[in-house]
Amino acid sequence: MNTSPDRVIIFDTTLRDGEQSPGAALNVDEKLTIARALARLGVDVIEAGFPHASPGDFEAVQKIASSVGSEADSPIICGLARATQKDIKSASDALRPAAKPRIHTFLATSDIHLQYKLKKTRQEVLEIVPEMVAYAKSFLDDVEFSPEDAGRSDPEFLYQVLERAIAAGATTVNIPDTVGYTTPSEFGALIRGIKENVPNIDQAIISVHGHDDLGLAVANFLEAVKNGARQLECTINGIGERAGNASLEELVMALHVRRSYFNPFLGRPPESTEPLTKINTKEIYRTSRLVSNLTGMIVQPNKAIVGANAFAHESGIHQDGVLKHKLTYEIMDAESIGLTNNQIVLGKLSGRNAFRSRLQELGFELSETELNNAFIQFKEMADRKKEITDRDLEAIVNDEIDTVPDHFRLELVQVSCGNNARPTATVTIRTPDGSELSDAAIGTGPVDALCKAINRVVQIPNELISFSVREVTEGIDALGEVTIRLRYEGRTYSARAADTDIIVASARAYVSALNRLHVALQQKEKTPKMLQV
Repeated sequence: MNTSPDRVIIFDTTLRDGEQSPGAALNVDEKLTIARALARLGVDVIEAGFPHASPGDFEAVQKIASSVGSEADSPIICGLARATQKDIKSASDALRPAAKPRIHTFLATSDIHLQYKLKKTRQEVLEIVPEMVAYAKSFLDDVEFSPEDAGRSDPEFLYQVLERAIAAGATTVNIPDTVGYTTPSEFGALIRGIKENVPNIDQAIISVHGHDDLGLAVANFLEAVKNGARQLECTINGIGERAGNASLEELVMALHVRRSYFNPFLGRPPESTEPLTKINTKEIYRTSRLVSNLTGMIVQPNKAIVGANAFAHESGIHQDGVLKHKLTYEIMDAESIGLTNNQIVLGKLSGRNAFRSRLQELGFELSETELNNAFIQFKEMADRKKEITDRDLEAIVNDEIDTVPDHFRLELVQVSCGNNARPTATVTIRTPDGSELSDAAIGTGPVDALCKAINRVVQIPNELISFSVREVTEGIDALGEVTIRLRYEGRTYSARAADTDIIVASARAYVSALNRLHVALQQKEKTPKMLQV
């Protein structure tokens, strides 16, 4: 194995660490959908989950291994495991269908974690790490080890742990800034110290993992690359525990745009035009939207690279400059991340084959059932909109692949409101037993009345904690997207829906979120809380 590659390996942990974002829980089918998108994006490694954490996580990792990771040219499929035999064995079993499986095991090394969480001595850790790495190695050749909270660990002790992990067979050693504490110069020095003081470091790839608590994760990673790190562990849209993880799209585009600056650190001449990662940058925007839709985590408008305002110019001076020459105020082309301005692509007279072909051009792979359902939505939308754009089609397809269980189904929604009127909503919902129930409610506004009416029918206790609306397309007949987040017993359930009628979109999103909650209530087995690295 080349332990000093002349490019940067992208390790995506959206499905593991990213899913730990409050309210971002995904079901197995949704994880599989995202995994397929990550493979199209070109990530090198997909950390598919934590198999021993729950039966659902085990199933998800296993399905991703067999469906996305079974070919010789597939991404590496990785499963997380604590440094215990049970965790490692579960990861090995779940990863068995993958052509290129990896076990990622971890154990804390900072004194604060040893004292208060593990209640172990340094000597005990020095004995556990090589034993568990060797145990993982007995199942797979590709083993990654992480000293949790490395950013706050004693460097001298960290060097000893890493040396023993590599000697036991770790082919990648990951250095996590678990709590987002370090600054770029500190993190770069940590990586440099590891390269200089771990005798067998040339036998492993140095990886980095970090959280964005101080907003420094991406900067820390770029400094790590300059000092010898060759694998970056990141997530789409930067989602993850607390303030999130280092953002994949920001890292990739920073390396892409500033290639001439980073080339020498990877042993290349500054003028080299070879990409520094294997990422297909034109898939970035679509993957970002998919993850946002399925997790319910909205991308803030001013988010770098994929935010709605990332390529917008309102200042007159900026607009004038961009019109004269894009490079005056744009350092990258919107099309480089797959953001296009395609207008009418299909109309209400377009047939099913044309619809299928356009979706294939956009990179969507739908089953016959999904295609049929999406085509019905397309026809309904075409009757209401004069212009159907690629973004409309994207919203339709994302609606269809948003695999929320359809236990409760919205059949009718009608709202009455206005100035000097009491907002009233009437709904009809098909219940899990097949019966149709209708009810009405009065609220402070149309959405409040709507939610109250739905609750009267469904009768599932919940607290609405977030309601947001954004436009998907432009114009008076724009498609509006509603995201709903509910909370019950400390857990959050998210869903979204798009429609030209915001009230209809609100009702559909609310019912979808309730369906997620309904499924959770049906599951008697409680899922243990996943640990972070």
